[in-house]
Amino acid sequence: MGMKCVQCNTDNNLRDRTTHSGHCKNCNHPFVFDPTTITDQKIAFTDPFFKNAIADISSQNMLFFTPKQFLYLMDKRLKNRTSSNLWKWTLEYLIQSLIIIIVGGLFMSSIFSDTLGFLIVWTVLNIIWIGGFFAKSKSTEQSARNRRINATNLQTLGIIILVTGISGSLILNYVPGYIAAIALGLFSYWLGISQKNRPQITGEIFLVNQAQSNEWLLDWQRVNGTLEKLLPAPRQEALSASIDPEISAYSFDRAIICDSDETAQFLIANNVHFENNCAILSISGYPQSIFDTVIEMLRRNADLKVYALHDANPAGVSLVHQLRTSPNWFANQAVTIFDLGISPRQILETRDMFVQQSQTMAQSARQLPDAVRQGLTAEELAWLDAGNFVELESFTPQRLLRVVNYGLAQSGDPQGNDGLILADNSVGYGGGYVFVSDSFG
Repeated sequence: MGMKCVQCNTDNNLRDRTTHSGHCKNCNHPFVFDPTTITDQKIAFTDPFFKNAIADISSQNMLFFTPKQFLYLMDKRLKNRTSSNLWKWTLEYLIQSLIIIIVGGLFMSSIFSDTLGFLIVWTVLNIIWIGGFFAKSKSTEQSARNRRINATNLQTLGIIILVTGISGSLILNYVPGYIAAIALGLFSYWLGISQKNRPQITGEIFLVNQAQSNEWLLDWQRVNGTLEKLLPAPRQEALSASIDPEISAYSFDRAIICDSDETAQFLIANNVHFENNCAILSISGYPQSIFDTVIEMLRRNADLKVYALHDANPAGVSLVHQLRTSPNWFANQAVTIFDLGISPRQILETRDMFVQQSQTMAQSARQLPDAVRQGLTAEELAWLDAGNFVELESFTPQRLLRVVNYGLAQSGDPQGNDGLILADNSVGYGGGYVFVSDSFG
C-alpha cells in the first residue's frame, strides 16, 4: 500500500517504509500513521488523511478548534469512507448475481425444477442485498450521510431488480419470476423511500473515543510540530485581571453567554468578541479573571441584548431560564434574550446532526423545572425525555461561527424577522423578551 510523505510528497510503498524503518525514502521524515499496522481497518488512515483533516477543520490554519470538534470531524470522515460507490456496488452485484445464480442455480436445480431452482437462489441473493443496505440505512455506526446513501442504494437496487428480473422472466416466459421481480423490486424501492423519510436517527455512536483522538493529535505533534490552532483545555484563572478604568466605564450592547467554558473559549479565540463588539462569558464564570468586571459593565446597559448559545440537552435548554431568574445574572432586569440554540426543535427539523443518547440525560430531562418544560413543545419534551442530546462541538468551527454571526445579524429586527420566535415576555422575571431562533446553521 502506497503512502505519500507529508513533507516532500514522495510516494512510499510498504517495502519502502519497512526498509527505512517507518521513514520517507526521500527525506527521512517519519510517518506517524501506517494503516497496515492498525488492526481495526475501520479507523485505519494515512498521514495525508490526518493532515487534510487538520487543514480543513482549521480552515487552512485560520480558525481555532477544540479537541472534541476534531474528534467529531475524524469520526465523520472515517465513517464516510465506508460509503458505497454506486457504480462499484452495482458492478459487484451484477457479477455476484451471475456467478451465484449459475453455480447455486445448478445445484438447486438438482433438487427442484430448473427454473424454480434459479428463482430461489436469485430471490435469496436479493433479500441478502436488500437486508444489507437496510441495516446500514438505520445503523447508529453510520454517519447521517451514509444512512441517506444506503437508503438511496435501496431505491437503486429496487430499480435494478425490476429491470433485470422482469426482462429475464419475459425472455424465459416464466410468470413466477415476473411476480417475484415485481415484489422484490417494489419492496426494495419502497424501503429506500421509507428510510429517507424516517425521523432523525438517535443514539449515534463514535467509531473512536476522545482519548484515542487526543493520542493521535499528540503523536502528530511530536513528529510534525505544535498545532497552533488546537485549543487547550480552558483554564480558570484565580487572580483577577486588571481592566483599564476608562474601558470598564463603558458597557457592551451585546453579550453571548455559553453553557460551557469550551464554547466561550472557542468564540474568544476566534475573535468573535472583537468582530461583533460583544462580551463572551460562560454560565460557570469563564473567563474568571475578568468575569465580575464584565458582568457589572453589562448590567449598566439598559438596552443590553443577551444571546444564549448552548448544547441541545437539559442543561442547555435551561440556560435562558437561568439567565432570566438567577441573581448572579439578569434577574429583575428588563433584558432581551435571544436563544440561538441548539434547541430540540432545531434538531427535529434537520437530519444531519450527530444525535447521541444517554440515560443520564434522560433523568436530567425529567427533572427540569416546570417553567422550562412549559416552554417546550410535546415533541421537544419527548426528544429530551428519551435521553437524546446534541453537542455544539459536533459542528465544525466554520459552521458554528457562521451560526453565531447569523444569529447576531438576525437580532437587528427580531419582531420583523421570521427566523426568530417570541417565546415569552417573562413578565414574572422583571420584563424583557425571549426570542428563539427557529433554525441552526
